[in-house]
Amino acid sequence: MSTVKLRVTRGEAGSEPAAASYEVPYRDGMSLLDAIFWIREHQDPSLAVRYSCRSANACKECSALVDGKAGFLCSIRAQAGSEVRVEPLTGRPWIKDLATSLD
Repeated sequence: MSTVKLRVTRGEAGSEPAAASYEVPYRDGMSLLDAIFWIREHQDPSLAVRYSCRSANACKECSALVDGKAGFLCSIRAQAGSEVRVEPLTGRPWIKDLATSLD
């Protein structure tokens, strides 16, 4: 079975960030947001990420840095066998893990 490895920045405002590694079973067509949902459902429900596409039909809240480049986690496809660094956006107040303030 193929996997994708995510190195995710963890922590919260006022603390020193740390990276946590997660290995996720790869599925054809999965996005990085799908991989993060898998982590929350199967390994670590405390992982914070901002999104609204599933609950409020809103978009552009799952912004993050992926390997140092800004993008939307829902539109970046995971690649089988890859390792990806996922960090919160810079320039916005950090709340927790991948969640930043929208203000």
